[in-house]
Amino acid sequence: MTAVPVATASWDVDGPVVAEHAYAPGDGDATEGISLRAITKRFGASVAVDGVDLDVHRGEFFTMLGPSGSGKTTLLRLIAGFEIPDAGTIHLQGKDVTGLPPYQRDVNTVFQDYALFPHYSVEDNVAYGLRVRQVARHERSERVKAVLAMVHMDEFAQRKPAQLSGGQRQRVALARAIVNEPDVLLLDEPLGALDLKLRQEMQVELKRIQRQVGITFIYVTHDQEEALTMSDRLAVFRDGRIEQVGPPADVYEQPATEFVASFVGTSNVIETPSGRAVLRPEKIELTVGPAPAGRVGARARIIDIAYLGMITRFTVELDGGRTMSAVRQNRSVSGSHESLALGAEVTISWDLADAFPLAAPSASEIQPGH
Repeated sequence: MTAVPVATASWDVDGPVVAEHAYAPGDGDATEGISLRAITKRFGASVAVDGVDLDVHRGEFFTMLGPSGSGKTTLLRLIAGFEIPDAGTIHLQGKDVTGLPPYQRDVNTVFQDYALFPHYSVEDNVAYGLRVRQVARHERSERVKAVLAMVHMDEFAQRKPAQLSGGQRQRVALARAIVNEPDVLLLDEPLGALDLKLRQEMQVELKRIQRQVGITFIYVTHDQEEALTMSDRLAVFRDGRIEQVGPPADVYEQPATEFVASFVGTSNVIETPSGRAVLRPEKIELTVGPAPAGRVGARARIIDIAYLGMITRFTVELDGGRTMSAVRQNRSVSGSHESLALGAEVTISWDLADAFPLAAPSASEIQPGH
């Protein structure tokens, strides 16, 4: 993966001038970025964040992924300083900021609602933080000009937010945060209000911008595609704790727990001679005849077919009533799979190496309510 430049040193009209040090996944000293130790946050009797330890490297695009109520947004607010932990410590760039207010932390936050000033132009919205910091007029103008060009909004500098689309407002909010040159940018589901096509386009844009400026991005989402598409690493949250941290491919291909396997993509949990394992639907082959040589096979019947554009998803029922999911890419124009009709008797098969073993469930996973 291409290395990411870290830490903006200054700005010119063509964009940020970055330091020479670069982050590549797996590299870097975590103490230069964000270090969380034993972070706990309660709201009444509810534990929102439960003893979380986490390191985010400087210059990394890091995503916190999980369902609603899993603790990811609360942890983001703790990093920002909007909440104070009941226990634990937060270090940014090696400095203990656990008890500091937001304005004393070198972080900026982009929210889903953008929070733009409706009576300000795009240019004035982006320049607001620089004016508050009393940055000289000429430098302020140059930095605003550079960052608007970076997010492809320079042609809209004099428009008001009401004259912009949702995607354009998102770009302005991002520019307003970046222009202040924070060490860390926190993004709380900023694409959630956009339609699917625009959201996918903005995923690519966000990653491009992050690589260009080299700022540490911490991104909160419940959308698996966003997490897998943009992240250098991601953390999967559940019930206030982290289930797994790693690069997207590792989390998807080698889930640490059954929860991760089910939440990140679709999975089949199967029994093997060595215990329980996860088998992704795309690893399963459907045939009418016997299983190909060297593959594990089982007889099944197709009970549901769903056409999903690029793929077709088949739900099959094995002897004994157990169901599994398999997918096929739609290579033909019609996307039809003539021999795989509803009710057809088929063989499902897979390579044993594609079934990734799962760890034994923890005590919390087998308690009532989990």
